[in-house]
Amino acid sequence: MESVKQEQHANQLARGGLLDRFFKLTEHRTTIKTELLAGLTTFVTMAYIIFVNPNIMATAGIDHGAAFVATCIGAALGCFLMGLYANWPVGLAPGMGLNAFFTYTVVGEMGYSWQIALGAVFISGVLFMIMSLSKIREWLLNSIPMSLRFAMGAGVGLFLGLIGLKTAGIVVDSPATLLTMGSFSNPSALLAAVCFLMIAVLSHRNVFGAILFSMLGVTAIGWALGLVEYGGLVSMPPSLGPTFLAMDIAGAFNVAMISVILAFLFVNMFDTAGTLMGVAHRANLVDEDGKIQNLSKALKADSTSSVVGAMVGCPPVTSYVESAAGVAAGGRTGLTAITVGLLFLAAMFFAPLAGMIPAYATAGALIYVAMLMMSGMAHIDWKDHTDTIPAIVTVVMMPLTFSIANGIALGFLTYATLKLLTGQSDKVSLSLYALCVIFIAKFAFL
Repeated sequence: MESVKQEQHANQLARGGLLDRFFKLTEHRTTIKTELLAGLTTFVTMAYIIFVNPNIMATAGIDHGAAFVATCIGAALGCFLMGLYANWPVGLAPGMGLNAFFTYTVVGEMGYSWQIALGAVFISGVLFMIMSLSKIREWLLNSIPMSLRFAMGAGVGLFLGLIGLKTAGIVVDSPATLLTMGSFSNPSALLAAVCFLMIAVLSHRNVFGAILFSMLGVTAIGWALGLVEYGGLVSMPPSLGPTFLAMDIAGAFNVAMISVILAFLFVNMFDTAGTLMGVAHRANLVDEDGKIQNLSKALKADSTSSVVGAMVGCPPVTSYVESAAGVAAGGRTGLTAITVGLLFLAAMFFAPLAGMIPAYATAGALIYVAMLMMSGMAHIDWKDHTDTIPAIVTVVMMPLTFSIANGIALGFLTYATLKLLTGQSDKVSLSLYALCVIFIAKFAFL
């Protein structure tokens, strides 16, 4: 009996030693227990995506069950790539904002099928991969002005917020004023507002998993009021068949889709770069010279995740800023990301619960996330109007035109025009001029 215990103890040490060597736990001054707890923390803070994304994708005509499984698998594969290849404590999942652009603009407004939209996601992911494998990424990142980078994130947030308000019925259409206030006598509007306020209060008090638990809480209220039908909690995962390799790449090779592909690419690329650099500093992944360890690998893992995600039926898969919560809990290595990925796979068995989450709970989360994304505007130089005005155009025109692509195009054109006419043409890069030519052609001929 004693020999058996000794053998089990030796096996545990061996497993710990293997994980230690692979993820360099000792070097990063962390332990297996700390990494697992950090992974759980990150997962709970970003798990709302497994309920929000399927609801948004279902609006585009995608089977809800397949979208749910695709969300879990796409997120898990992204986390595994980040953990095993880059050894970073970052969780990945389908990007908020880009999923709304996918559904409400590319499919809803532009009239493309969701298969063609997935093809555009795949192409943008491949372009991101090519850039990550070369110096093109660095060249393009440096060529886009900082003011427009921050404006893109804030504009996506405002676009997401408008969708949340519209979904909840808090903002409705009006023949006289275009938009107007909805009625809070409508249970959906009231419960969405309650969900938003719950998230805001709990987040301020640093409650673990504020978004997830607020959504579940409002769903429970809806069930008590007879607005939600109980469908169970656990089951075998639905089939991935309806979305697996369903992207129409040939259909996405359309001149009109260029701006869509660029929108997916730019938003994903700049959002990823900002998130990874922020998490790197929090996780002490910066050496004495200020160089970020394995940043190139992390970008390659992220870009590859978008390609793999499109194959299973996801909008662009990207790094989540919520990973900072796991880092705050002590996560320092890829073991944290692997833990998040395993939890996403386990979540596939909660499809009935995902199907019960009502649109108003999703809307409350969308509105809150939108508020967070607006924070980028604080970093813009408000003293230079040739920087400020293009940024404002980008932010405002995304929701007003109901298109991230249009907002980016109009913002870039405004920036180049103002700099050119105010004698600051040296601040406009050749790549930005080239993009402006593409956007002008888009508006003139499409």
